[in-house]
Amino acid sequence: MALRIAVQMDPLETINIAGDSSFALMMAAQDRGHEIYHYDVETLSWESDDTLSGKLWAHGRRVEVRRVEGDHFEAGEMQMLDLAQDIDVVLMRQDPPFDLGYITAAFLLDRLKGTTLVVNDPREVVNAPEKMFVLDYARFMPPTLIARNLDDVRRFQKEHGAIVVKPLHGNGGKAIFKIEEDGTNLSALFELFDRTWPEAHMIQKFLPEVSAGDKRIVLIDGEFAGAINRKPGEGEFRSNLAQGGYAEAAELTKREKEICTAMGPELKRRGLTFVGIDVIGGKWLTEINVTSPTGIVAIDRYNGTDSAGAIWDSIERRHAQM
Repeated sequence: MALRIAVQMDPLETINIAGDSSFALMMAAQDRGHEIYHYDVETLSWESDDTLSGKLWAHGRRVEVRRVEGDHFEAGEMQMLDLAQDIDVVLMRQDPPFDLGYITAAFLLDRLKGTTLVVNDPREVVNAPEKMFVLDYARFMPPTLIARNLDDVRRFQKEHGAIVVKPLHGNGGKAIFKIEEDGTNLSALFELFDRTWPEAHMIQKFLPEVSAGDKRIVLIDGEFAGAINRKPGEGEFRSNLAQGGYAEAAELTKREKEICTAMGPELKRRGLTFVGIDVIGGKWLTEINVTSPTGIVAIDRYNGTDSAGAIWDSIERRHAQM
């Protein structure tokens, strides 16, 4: 059965189709005969009516996508999309930051429960921010501190040496800093972090193994679907592809299989269909990405798999069970 798919994501004009996971999902859906619509989260609106859930809509356009760089989509006229009546599935794919705007949109989409399938489950996305949900699996993590107090951070660094400081709700490898063992610039960096973000920050022991890569592992419905090893570019310690890193084929270590097995059932229970986890050195879990995971294009390129197709198999099964 053809489905009407609304993709809540950033502007289509700005994406890199060679590696964009959302574009790959749109192409796969279109190849299956589904109708694709695109809308910006800023057009999402809700109004009370005589129902319990109210009316939720967005202003979007029907789109056709194609694998032609610079001419990768054609859009129809802007229209109001009643997300409960006109749409069967919403893909929540806009990039973080995971801020109040993101959370508000997720809460609004949660009101579609029972009428329209939202992937990933918006309520569980709110409940599982990348660098907080991962704390449920702290036994697999490197030494980690969540703190805002500089004295606590100095104590942590004295114990562990060089550290990495990250925004707690950042994304894409942005604003990640390495502080050497001597602590130079730590206080200045925390002044900047404290002025920029009101929440606590994530501090982790620096793992030299990152020079050998940071593995992105994708799980679909809690099951392993593929992996790539992302290596830092020249002059970088961050391996994110968005920060100049590059990818290579990868297989799972025994420890990584253990990590996937430990979290898989919980991911499926929560309705987190498409999840990407990051592991350094074959054993250190650093993040669980549920908001807008990436990596499937590179994974499929190296492994000859069809991750987008597997994700749609899952979505179609879930929709049929509604």
